[in-house]
Amino acid sequence: MPNAIAALLQGLASGAVRVVDLTQPLSEQTPVLQLPPPFANTPPLSRRTLSRYDEAGPAWAWDVLELGEHTGTHFDAPIHWISGQEGEDVASVAPTKLVAPAVVIDRSAEVADDPGYLLTVAEIERHEAEHGEIAPGSWVLLRSGWDARAQDAEAFLNAGPEGPVTPGPDVEAARWLGTQRGIVGYGVETVGTDAGAAGGFDPPFPAHAFLMGNGRYGLTQLANLAQLPPTGALLIVAPLKLVGGTGSPARVLALV
Repeated sequence: MPNAIAALLQGLASGAVRVVDLTQPLSEQTPVLQLPPPFANTPPLSRRTLSRYDEAGPAWAWDVLELGEHTGTHFDAPIHWISGQEGEDVASVAPTKLVAPAVVIDRSAEVADDPGYLLTVAEIERHEAEHGEIAPGSWVLLRSGWDARAQDAEAFLNAGPEGPVTPGPDVEAARWLGTQRGIVGYGVETVGTDAGAAGGFDPPFPAHAFLMGNGRYGLTQLANLAQLPPTGALLIVAPLKLVGGTGSPARVLALV
């Protein structure tokens, strides 16, 4: 019998195992979170040319990038939030946490009817009743269908008169994600792990507060979750090993 690595390589070569890219393209047009005054906002990606096969570098091309740690598809480390300020930076995250099973909770139909949909504990428990209890060490991913909006900043951010209208967990679901089942973290297709209305929750932005405060991680602006089964996929998360980093743009892949 082949060993596990050989079996995986054989599956990849034969196509029995597919690699699904869950990463949104990163460009100057990638939507970024917009906070109201007086809070500081992260800039969108910008780049400055160092050389293009010219006098500054006759045989090579390279650029200088400016972008926030939390731009595009990105990873949130515990120190991103005040509740996790004594926790890990991006560089301190164990690599074993970056390769882990994925559990996909599909609420795209609900979000199509209600863009401000809030995930509840009852919905998580209903998913477990149908697909089995979420195993410790898993990533929990909320499929909302929001990735279809990713190339349209206005539709993606979906800001209304009362603020952004986007899906996410309610307070008790956020608490559950931060404290139950020993999950690695929580990922979404939207611009942040919290619902758009979460600034008015108690506590505000509970997904950030409970995840970061309990040493768990966040993933945002994911794509192609529709190609993953409810259970059984393997998630590979590759942020920069950024010392002191509160977050990092990441390439996120799934083996299905």
